[in-house]
Amino acid sequence: MTVVVVIAAVAAVLALLGLVHRWLWVRLVRDTTRAGGPLRRAGTVLAFALPLLALAALTAGRAGAPFWFERLVAWPGYMWLAVLLYLTMAMAVAEPVRRLWLRRPAAPGAPRPPQVPAAGSGALPPAPAGTAGTSGGDGVRGAGEVAGAQPRVAADAAGDPVTVSAGPGEEPRLREGAGGGSAPQGPAPADQPVTAPQDGPAAEPGAAPVPGDAAAREVSRRVFAARVLGGAAVAAAGVTVGAGTYGVLRGPRVKRVQVPLARLPRAAHGFRIAVVSDVHLGPVLGRAHTRRIVDTVNRTQPDLIAVVGDLVDGDVHDLGPAAEPLRELRARLGSYFVTGNHEYFSGARQWVDHVRELGLTPLENARRELPHFDLAGVNDVQGESEGHGPDFGAALGDRDRSRTSVLLAHQPIVIDEAVRHGVDLQLSGHTHGGQLWPGKYLAELANPTVAGLERYGDTQLYVSRGAGAWGPPVRVGAPSDITVVELASYQA
Repeated sequence: MTVVVVIAAVAAVLALLGLVHRWLWVRLVRDTTRAGGPLRRAGTVLAFALPLLALAALTAGRAGAPFWFERLVAWPGYMWLAVLLYLTMAMAVAEPVRRLWLRRPAAPGAPRPPQVPAAGSGALPPAPAGTAGTSGGDGVRGAGEVAGAQPRVAADAAGDPVTVSAGPGEEPRLREGAGGGSAPQGPAPADQPVTAPQDGPAAEPGAAPVPGDAAAREVSRRVFAARVLGGAAVAAAGVTVGAGTYGVLRGPRVKRVQVPLARLPRAAHGFRIAVVSDVHLGPVLGRAHTRRIVDTVNRTQPDLIAVVGDLVDGDVHDLGPAAEPLRELRARLGSYFVTGNHEYFSGARQWVDHVRELGLTPLENARRELPHFDLAGVNDVQGESEGHGPDFGAALGDRDRSRTSVLLAHQPIVIDEAVRHGVDLQLSGHTHGGQLWPGKYLAELANPTVAGLERYGDTQLYVSRGAGAWGPPVRVGAPSDITVVELASYQA
């Protein structure tokens, strides 16, 4: 039954993505380009290629694809997901503006010279008697005076008006439209040359309005509205994603938080813990990102470093070199590590062993009695699928409750267990602060705290927004951070 539900959910998500891409293609490609033109073809190709790249980026690692292939599809695929989010939001805002714009009547324009409708637009009205004249008896009719013809304006595929002309008994002939390019032209009889240019003299005073001219202007107005609003939406999405990408690649900023603890002895007042979460080394963020984090942490000169899960997205063979700078982490009382859910997607056992080789101390449902307080760590809840989930009894069951306790746990949702076991402070990550606005509001549905410090009974919970990013290397409304938590004693 569970498998059926998962398949149905995946199918629903894919169907929704398909509808969104179809809608964006209509608004950004079909409504703004000429049918059969190079821009229309390019936009159509991208409308198929980009979602396929996104799916490849999301599934390549789980499917066991080679790491080089993961890296190949990761950047374009993940970046498109971020652009898709904000482009869809921008176009959703633009849609009512577009409707209001097109609902307003078009401004009247100067009348155009009489011109003939395009082929298939209806029978040509007969010319009134006496309207076909000659000049100097040479048999050449003047502009707008071709016998049996009534030139008008048609519109090409992009909505640009084109001049169409015809003589009696012949197929209409299209001239170059306002959007450039030429439409097919049929041969004009030698004795009936058409001499009415598109920019020719104005219609005679009192002439009836030409319906084709108004239709052409309306089509052009729709194309203009689509191009303006589509261009504005693309620009807004591009600027938003560009700024969010810069924030991630620049590296996390340091955030400082003071946490008063009732049982903390005076001697531990001012103790500094550098909290690092959600680094997410993988096909996008690599060794350079690790180097930025290590340098930032070391500059804070912490007493202790806590890496609270989701360090990697991949196995040691591929990402071992990216994690190598972690050897250079420096703290007076060392560096500690607990697993996150992504470690179990990547192979938690291999990473627990590897971070130990890099100089970090894994806390697998274990506790260390440090001077003045206890430091405990529990496995992530994702480990339950492998029989290695969090065990609060093993980590905290036999401790001296008169001592202050600090718990490292990747996901904030275990706060209830922390409260039951008398933990003073829990340090977590996992939420990314929402990462991409409005993701914060979705994260609030699944987590007691999305970012920052909150109190639950006698236990305080601090949640870091994380030092990296999962999927697209983009953050909007949730900047990355490394938090220096300074413990404060009431006795001080």
